[in-house]
Amino acid sequence: MTIAVVLLSTGLVVALAALAAIAAGILARMDGATLPVATRTAAAVFAAALTLACAITAALASILR
Repeated sequence: MTIAVVLLSTGLVVALAALAAIAAGILARMDGATLPVATRTAAAVFAAALTLACAITAALASILR
């Protein structure tokens, strides 16, 4: 049961990070950025979202121990 919860929550976090990256890329393109710049912006947002998720997970793990 625990493995299923971990896998589902990991999938949810990755999906939400991907949605945030897609939105950032679209907004950058709408703002007039070139495709490479919009892709770099989307990649930065994706990395930031995953980093934030890792930080929150580490903080919760230390609290719940």
